Amino acid sequence: MPYDLGSTARLTAQCKNPDGSLATAGTAVCTVTLPDGSTATPAATENAPGEYQADYPTTVPGRHTVRWVFTAPAHAYTDVLDVQDAVPVAVLSLADARAHLNLKSTTDDDEVRFWNATATRGVEALIGPVTPRVVTEDHHFGLAMILVVRQVPALEVISLAPLVDNGIVYDASALGLDGATGALWLTGGGMFHGPQRITYRAGRTVIGEHVTAAARIILDHLWRTQRGGRGGLAGGGDDYSVSEPIPGFGYAIPNRALQLLQPDLLPPGVA
Repeated sequence: MPYDLGSTARLTAQCKNPDGSLATAGTAVCTVTLPDGSTATPAATENAPGEYQADYPTTVPGRHTVRWVFTAPAHAYTDVLDVQDAVPVAVLSLADARAHLNLKSTTDDDEVRFWNATATRGVEALIGPVTPRVVTEDHHFGLAMILVVRQVPALEVISLAPLVDNGIVYDASALGLDGATGALWLTGGGMFHGPQRITYRAGRTVIGEHVTAAARIILDHLWRTQRGGRGGLAGGGDDYSVSEPIPGFGYAIPNRALQLLQPDLLPPGVA
């Protein structure tokens, strides 16, 4: 499961002889490669013969590679480590997700968070960003009267920065924005000179009940389908065993969720 940014990841590995038996290594080195290519080498300790661990405090979000190298005997092990961004984007809080799944214990919280994030991706693929977040995009063009940002609804434009030397810098306060379509224009008239890097906020400041209801339905569906049930059917043979795939999503999103999101669906070609 992904780690929260700033938490300590406990990395573990085994040193093995060629015959597969555990062995105490002459040396054990754990190397963590960060998303930017830099590396860290947290201290490795042996807890039991052949069983090693290293504690790594996470500092940046993204995919990390973990590489263990042992000598005497020679052995190696490679794994990955995912670190989540500090700003959560889930439609439902962990408490709401747990309550909807009727879970009284916190034992499965890591799994609930995983499927909650997956349900959020399903919702946002259909209607665009829900939780507000900052988006940065590069737009390559020569001249344009209107620019269109790629993620809607858009809330505000933070800045436009030229991608070429001596390019034109535009004041964000002099820009008009249609949040629903993402269209951006100069309120004083004129043309944009590109290319430009656009930084803006996208998402919703108020999340409607139909959106959270759809997220609950998708979460419940995904939770059930990976657990199975009576008669060998996911979800205990009830109607969570989706029989009508949605184009582009297969069987991941029940039609009842799609219907709830219908008023906010993105137009074709917008994602």
